[in-house]
Amino acid sequence: MKKKIALVTGGYSGEAEISYLSAITVGNNIDTEKFDYYKIDIHPDGWNYVDAAGNKTAVDKSDFTINLAGEKIKFDAALMCIHGTPGEDGKLQGYFDMLNLPYTSCDAATSALTFNKRYTVAVAAFGGINVAKSLHIFKYAPVSAEAILQQLTLPVFVKPNNGGSSIGMSKVTEATALEAALEKAFKEDNQVLVEEFIAGREFTIGVFKTKGEIIPLPITEIITKKDFFDYEAKYLGASEEITPAKVEEAIAEKVRAAARKVYELLNCRGIVRIDFIYNEAKGEPFMLEVNTVPGQSEASIVPQQVKAKGWALKEFYTAVIEEAV
Repeated sequence: MKKKIALVTGGYSGEAEISYLSAITVGNNIDTEKFDYYKIDIHPDGWNYVDAAGNKTAVDKSDFTINLAGEKIKFDAALMCIHGTPGEDGKLQGYFDMLNLPYTSCDAATSALTFNKRYTVAVAAFGGINVAKSLHIFKYAPVSAEAILQQLTLPVFVKPNNGGSSIGMSKVTEATALEAALEKAFKEDNQVLVEEFIAGREFTIGVFKTKGEIIPLPITEIITKKDFFDYEAKYLGASEEITPAKVEEAIAEKVRAAARKVYELLNCRGIVRIDFIYNEAKGEPFMLEVNTVPGQSEASIVPQQVKAKGWALKEFYTAVIEEAV
């Protein structure tokens, strides 16, 4: 009997459009000999199963089921393809936990923690991972640019504390530009992270667990044509992504070891992507952030890394689903 999988996509944030792209890639690579999958669109206007013709059937939120031609479809697992809220911040995970429905991402606690960039680096630092020096600022308790620069050294990154896709992010090299950067970040979130710049090479690495083993994928080096890896660099082609990264094995092993440690330390599940800066002066990787529902579109990094490892995407998503089930 084939397992019934809910491919959960959409979401309530600006990242929904990326979620829909991810769902296309994942849907095209689910092994339909092993699984029956149903695309579930979680949208502010409602939760619906969307069939191949675009017809919608409402989801019963009391038990996360759908009714098709008089048959009640109960899912065996949810395959998470929502970037941003409510699929990456722990909200859906908590709901699924209450229904005893397995899912392919980190649990509610880890998802909520990693969605908050400041709390992530704080916990990682406590566990012995290198992170940049930073300040966590709340909208209701504004901190002046002058006060920030008494504690941090330019250049700094200013970014919304929650969410991904680098929307609302700025690199600040001059004190006069800091206020505008804070304003831009506060338009996206009521919490902002101001983080000291670390010079070095930017690496990102997918990590997942299967049959009890934590497996790092081949590393990608990001060389941005802009000043930093923002939304435009990520999704609109303003960066070069080299997979696998052309990097000495000694450096690659340090990044892989740090990635495995972060995955274990934060009690991650499913596929996550962890971003690092490798500071050559110190000879150490510094963790930037953890993405618990990384992009899966054709242009995304994790699918590139899976292919670089010599795996078919179908084989990879089967392993991810089977680990959850």
